[in-house]
Amino acid sequence: MTGRRVDDGLDRGQPFQFFLDGEAIVAYPGESIAAALVAHGRNVARRTTRADVPRGYFCGMGVCWDCVMVVNGTPNVRTCRTEAAPNMKVQTQRGVGEAS
Repeated sequence: MTGRRVDDGLDRGQPFQFFLDGEAIVAYPGESIAAALVAHGRNVARRTTRADVPRGYFCGMGVCWDCVMVVNGTPNVRTCRTEAAPNMKVQTQRGVGEAS
């Protein structure tokens, strides 16, 4: 196991990178954005508008909307249901759709 990702006995395929607020994040084919970020140690997806409270990954199946982020310029993307892709640009979201 490396970091928060279980590696023993798994063939994950070829790793690739996408970018979170300019930082390179390693992901594997078939992995959601949220899964890759949690494996990287990142638990905050967005911040609320009024109180600037951090929100993270809660339900993991696209019901709660706490994991929304700006993906390739599109706000409110549920990262638990969106597959990571090479060179994807992901940004922490503030409120209902602004990049932090």
